[in-house]
Parts: sequence; C-alpha cells; structure tokens
Amino acid sequence: MPHKPEILETRLVAKSRLFGIEEVDLRFQNGAERTYERLRTPPIPAVMLVPMLDEDTVVLIREYGVGKEEYQLTLPKGALDPGEDWRAAGHRELQEEAGYGAKKLTWLKRMTLSPGYMEHEITVAIAEDLYESSLPGDEPEVLEVLTWSMSDLESLVQREDMNEARVIAALYMAREVLARRRNEAR
Repeated sequence: MPHKPEILETRLVAKSRLFGIEEVDLRFQNGAERTYERLRTPPIPAVMLVPMLDEDTVVLIREYGVGKEEYQLTLPKGALDPGEDWRAAGHRELQEEAGYGAKKLTWLKRMTLSPGYMEHEITVAIAEDLYESSLPGDEPEVLEVLTWSMSDLESLVQREDMNEARVIAALYMAREVLARRRNEAR
C-alpha cells in the first residue's frame, strides 16, 4: 500500500456561507508535487434512509435540488445535529421529510461523495416497521411523498428525475440485503 502524500501547505482561496475552497500542495512518495483544490465544508455527518413500507415498497420523496435546478426523486436524508447519533438523526429526518417513524433501522454503509475534492460522508440505513409520524422540517415547501416497488427498481433508476448516485446505490444495497434476508428465512 503506498504512503499517503505529504501535505506541504493548505490555503483557503475562497469562502461562502456554506463552503470554502482550499488549495492543497502535495508531495507524493515518488517526489512529484501537485496542487489540488478541494471543497472545505464543516465535517457535518449526514444520514440517508431507505424506508420500507413492506418488504417490496420503498418510500421516496420529491425535493427541489438547486444544484441541478430541478425536482428529483430521492430518499429522506439530512445532517446530524450536534451530539446526535445517526439513528436519532435518521428517525428525525424520516419523520420530517416523509411523515413516518421507524421501529427498526439497519445500518448499510458509510459512503462518501466525490472524495477527490470533498470530505462529506453519509451513513445509509434501511428503515423498517414504519408507522405514521411527522415532525416539522426545515424544508421551504411540503415534500411530495410517493412509493415504488423495489421489484421494479430498474425502471425507477431509468427515470430522468432519479439520478443521484448515492440514492441509486442505497436502493440497490437495500434491495440486496432484503433479498438475502428473504432467502435466509426460507
């Protein structure tokens, strides 16, 4: 396994309310030196849930994504509050965004988003044994809640409004875990 490059210097070159842009000067083990840019955001962990109404029906939300300037089908997700663990945050986000609570949360994976230039991480979990429960959220508009059959996942991911890679990955991971459970129960 190669050694990590040596960080020679970091400089903040731009800053907004949410993001900073850093230049990072690196020296690699072979002596090569490069300057990279990365988004520097506060290391706020996040959680995303794959809420299952039953063993085949996933709950989705439709939410406006300003980065793409369009509404997207997605999964309930959000940042952890200070001192909050992923389970509490997941339960809260599910209630705020989809109008459900969950009796069971199963950790799937911690994923990154574009680790070549940002530090963001999100914990993905399956939410099961759902019940109706809502909390006021911080979204500027009421989110549309809809359902989809996991047995028809391929047609869901082909939709133009379903294109967030981490959501698609979470759905496929959840489908595999749920199928494995069904097979083991037989």
